[in-house]
Amino acid sequence: MAIQKPSHTFTKIHLKALRTNIFHILFALSFTVFINTSGYAQDIPPKKEKIVPVKQKKDSLATNAQIVVATQQDSTQQDTIIKKPGFLKDRVKYDASGYTSMTRKDQKITLYDNAIIKYEDMEITSGIIVIDYSKNEVYAGRLKDSLGNYSQSPVFKQGSDVIEPDSIRFNFDTRKALIFNSRTEQSGGYIIADRTKKENDSVYFISRGKFTTSEDVDNPEYYFLMRNAKVVPGKKVVTGLTNMFIADVPTPIGLPFAYFPLTQKRTSGVIFPSFGEQNDRGYFLQNGGYYFAISDYLDLAVLGDYYTNGSYGLRIENSYAVRYKFRGNLSFRFENLINSERGFPDYSKNNIFNLRWSHNQDAKANPSSRFSASVNLGSSRYYQQSINQTNQSNFLNNTLSSSVSYSKTFQGEPQVNLSLTATHSQNTNTESISMTLPTFQGSVGRIFPFAPKTGAKKGIIQNINLQYNTRAENRIQTTDSLFFKKEMFDEAKIGMQHSIPLSTNFKLLDHLSISASANFQETWTLNTVEKRFDPVLEEVITNEKRGFDAFRTYNFSASLGTTLYGIYDFGDDKRIQKIRHVMRPTISYNISPAFDQYYDTVEVIDADGTTQQEYTRFENSIFGQPSNTFSSSVGLSITNNFEAKVRDKDSTATEPKKIILLNNLNFSTAYNIAGDSLKWSPVRVTGGTTLLKNMSINFGATLDPYALDNNNNKIDKFNIDNGGSLFRLTSANATLNYSFSSKSASDDRNTNSASQQESIRSGGRADDLFGKNQDFANSNLNSNDDKQKKNKPDDLYNYKIPWNIRIAYAVNYNNSRRQNEISSHSLMFSGDMDIAPRWTIGASSGYDLKNKGVTYTQLRFERDLLSWRMNFSWVPFSANKQWNFFIGIKSSILKDIKYEKRRQRDRQL
Repeated sequence: MAIQKPSHTFTKIHLKALRTNIFHILFALSFTVFINTSGYAQDIPPKKEKIVPVKQKKDSLATNAQIVVATQQDSTQQDTIIKKPGFLKDRVKYDASGYTSMTRKDQKITLYDNAIIKYEDMEITSGIIVIDYSKNEVYAGRLKDSLGNYSQSPVFKQGSDVIEPDSIRFNFDTRKALIFNSRTEQSGGYIIADRTKKENDSVYFISRGKFTTSEDVDNPEYYFLMRNAKVVPGKKVVTGLTNMFIADVPTPIGLPFAYFPLTQKRTSGVIFPSFGEQNDRGYFLQNGGYYFAISDYLDLAVLGDYYTNGSYGLRIENSYAVRYKFRGNLSFRFENLINSERGFPDYSKNNIFNLRWSHNQDAKANPSSRFSASVNLGSSRYYQQSINQTNQSNFLNNTLSSSVSYSKTFQGEPQVNLSLTATHSQNTNTESISMTLPTFQGSVGRIFPFAPKTGAKKGIIQNINLQYNTRAENRIQTTDSLFFKKEMFDEAKIGMQHSIPLSTNFKLLDHLSISASANFQETWTLNTVEKRFDPVLEEVITNEKRGFDAFRTYNFSASLGTTLYGIYDFGDDKRIQKIRHVMRPTISYNISPAFDQYYDTVEVIDADGTTQQEYTRFENSIFGQPSNTFSSSVGLSITNNFEAKVRDKDSTATEPKKIILLNNLNFSTAYNIAGDSLKWSPVRVTGGTTLLKNMSINFGATLDPYALDNNNNKIDKFNIDNGGSLFRLTSANATLNYSFSSKSASDDRNTNSASQQESIRSGGRADDLFGKNQDFANSNLNSNDDKQKKNKPDDLYNYKIPWNIRIAYAVNYNNSRRQNEISSHSLMFSGDMDIAPRWTIGASSGYDLKNKGVTYTQLRFERDLLSWRMNFSWVPFSANKQWNFFIGIKSSILKDIKYEKRRQRDRQL
């Protein structure tokens, strides 16, 4: 029987239908697996369940993607063949607040309005996201409204990298992406690129990209145009031909290739120098060198200066810190200064140096022991002769001081305290140096031998207590020329002093406080003298002797004091409601015997005959010499405090405001009972007040009750009995410090800026009355000032102009021998004012009211150029007159892109 062959048309139709059904089945299977793998539905184990697709419409719209599936148990055994991994290694999560559209034909899922998709460590948020799983790609773009405005730009995040483009294409398989018009932040810098190719997680290639540190990414005031560049996030940017654009205008500042470091931590690198010119030293490079980021706890900067006449300088700056333990910094500066040229009569060569060390221990590190250091020593004329701009604000320093100390406390009864200290004090005018290497101090806490074991101590007996204190020193007096040379130690003096004070106190009549004490001291010394008269030279010869010797002294004292309160009530309806006066009078008595046993005599023969000259062999003792005169004196003192209560201007306040009228007003004098003449000591008056906010006033005066003779020598006769007043004003002094500012400036100004801390470390003032640091290229000294001006001002500059002023006034009067003169009289001031939103002017100056002249003056101008900073500083006169101009980028990434011009001081003959 012949079998009829089906027609060709019928075969095509059935084959087409068969292929369509197979495709639908496979599509449903793959689509269902994709949805359950990538959506919010729970994962379904593929080996135990069989997925049966449910018929649905070709296009479906839903606010959340949901696919309904049916499952049945698979009766087949587990397949032993290893299946190939799927193209997705993790679940794909997505959502949208508008709608989610799934198209079977195009094999796409569309997320509209506030769309988000997450896959592994990748996250994309955008106005619209299209998932094309036929290509395993994601497209994200912006939304466009009816007016043609775009919104909801994509944000691509992967790990710590964040990119904000106009649109993006991402492939799940290769993890590569094409990014259009992207903006990303890298270590404080911004990269803006027309087209970016993401090669992998750590490499990006960009075309026609812009690198800038401007905060206005959409319209940066400057940028570097990179034609082709490679970006390694968090590490570096490497580019070919690049040049700077300012306000979209190209400049000739460019390089054939460039390298921009990107890092979130400190890294080692070159520090570019500043350049300039000086008349007597030629051209120079200053503060250039290398920075070593040794570890997270330690760094080192080595900087140098070089002048074309051969002068040079070296600076080593080190900082270290261990959290919760200690922190500090070390600085050494050396300068070899050459003036003029060899062979000329004004040729000279000079070496100066300075060493600074600061160390602070955290209070919680070890409560029983503490180590601290504050060192500032070197050449006496370092700050006056140094030509490095870092030392500008310390030009007027006349004192260098240092202290390194270690202390240890042993808890218990009694408590024992030990300390070891090395100190240094240097007068830069006289070039004299005083050092203690070291000073040892020890003390044993108070012991109350008669105190009860429980309860409070009462009465004269139970309050008896004693202590033990000791102090040992190796004191050196030298000069700048012998500093740290062998001769410096030849004149060292060594001594030790022990003291045991015994004291008690008690109340008398409930209102009087009485205290009494006795003190025994024993002094050891290794430096004594012996004197003899030389008849040939006809003078007394003093021979210094080395060897142990000691003397002992004791004295007694007692004091009686009380506290008196006085209140004057004006009434609660008055502006000043009450004034309170607190007075504390004290009377004391001191007695000390004469210690004649420690005195010897030397016979002196001259034209007038033979005389006996008395001396003590302990006159070179560093703790003083024993007295050979009996002393018995009564001391009188009164301390006063005045306060007022005034009605608060705030009507809602329920309590009056307390104002301090006088912090203190003190009077003190003494009467020498054992003296033969001039028994009354001058009356000393001191006082101070902070009556106004931010204003402190201190004053003092000395009043002498005795008169002067015709030779202006003090005589044993009261001034009032000599036809004068009750007291004669012999000296007086007054100081005033006042700082005030506008309200807008008082909130922004930082009184502890890095430049001021630098001045304090060098022994200068905490304020800027002597000027500010002029090393504008040092970002560490200007970082605080930049932070203060981070807030952008209004475009309409119609509020009060921010300003601040600091004033220091000092006057001293001397009339001890009828001089009747003002020994010193000066007024110093400094201030800053923002004359425009980004313009700041400042000045530091003063006036010598006695000598009628302007003191050291510095004028400052600063322009905030958003990403840039421009500074100009000018010292118009004095031996240090100079000017300095600087313009550069603020960001630490590009801080070496700068221009600096200096005109330093000339040599003063």
